[in-house]
Amino acid sequence: MKIIIIKYKAEAVGVALGAIAGWAYWYFVGCSTGSCAITSSPVNSTLYGAFMGAILGNMFKKSEKQDKKNEAK
Repeated sequence: MKIIIIKYKAEAVGVALGAIAGWAYWYFVGCSTGSCAITSSPVNSTLYGAFMGAILGNMFKKSEKQDKKNEAK
């Protein structure tokens, strides 16, 4: 279990921060009419934020190919 957490640390941090940001966006900005697909519900907004956070967190992860190139030098 520890190996999985270490391996996906950037994504996990991104998911957590994204979920908080998504909920905060719903709470502070939101959609008063209810016609907005993402921001009308706290669940939708939180899940969307978590998804975007995971994508953003994945950008900061080093690829295995780069690690192998650096070890070979």
